[in-house]
Amino acid sequence: MIVMEEIQGVVREAAKLFADRAAAGKIREKGAYDYVTAVDEAVQHFMQKKLGELYPHIQFMGEEKDNSAIDMNGFVWVLDPVDGTTNLVHDYRNSAISLALMSNKEVILGIVYNPFSDEMYYAQKGKGSFLNGRKIHVSDTKTMEESLISIGTSPYFKEEAEENFKMFSQIFKDCQDIRRCGSASLDLAHVACGRIDGYMENHLKLWDYAAGALIVREAGGEVFSYEGKELPMELDGNVVAGNAMISKILVGKYL
Repeated sequence: MIVMEEIQGVVREAAKLFADRAAAGKIREKGAYDYVTAVDEAVQHFMQKKLGELYPHIQFMGEEKDNSAIDMNGFVWVLDPVDGTTNLVHDYRNSAISLALMSNKEVILGIVYNPFSDEMYYAQKGKGSFLNGRKIHVSDTKTMEESLISIGTSPYFKEEAEENFKMFSQIFKDCQDIRRCGSASLDLAHVACGRIDGYMENHLKLWDYAAGALIVREAGGEVFSYEGKELPMELDGNVVAGNAMISKILVGKYL
């Protein structure tokens, strides 16, 4: 049996490692504009060890490891140890631990924790979404003119910048304003609690969006692929999220 409070305790303990600025400065480049720090590695090591001790029967998928042997038809933890690594490198203080639990390719538990603001977003399938114990819900905004939209710039795919920013320009002209968070899981959490009305980003990984997608849905929102279909819980995804009205406008008008 999974105990939410127990898992939250592990996440909070791991998040103390975010405060180590020396470790945040130890950077390895995985690809173009794609970095991993000693904090990412330390958080993942801590989480894998603790979750393995508590729930030895559950597999573990982490951003900073080889996941090729994982059977997605079973129970799997899906972890992004630092979602917003570039933010952490620059001490931008807008990064999170994102942890999901999947069963047979379906997310049944999600936690997104920003230690800089001490905000813990969480959900279990069928039980609603919460922020620090308070139930949350997506906004009731109905038009783009009223909406605040967050975008992801897909920084590892700068060859797509011209096409992406053409779309962002149109969205910007139609909505109140746009935001760029730098952490997909926090963008999704902000949709869930109504701080922003919609969010979109392509080329995300499962550990970026698995937990956040459940939190949005349990908060009354919707999450789609760029094609407007139900978002598949696979390794790669293009994500659109928002309340019921804004998510459909984003898919129907701009994609």
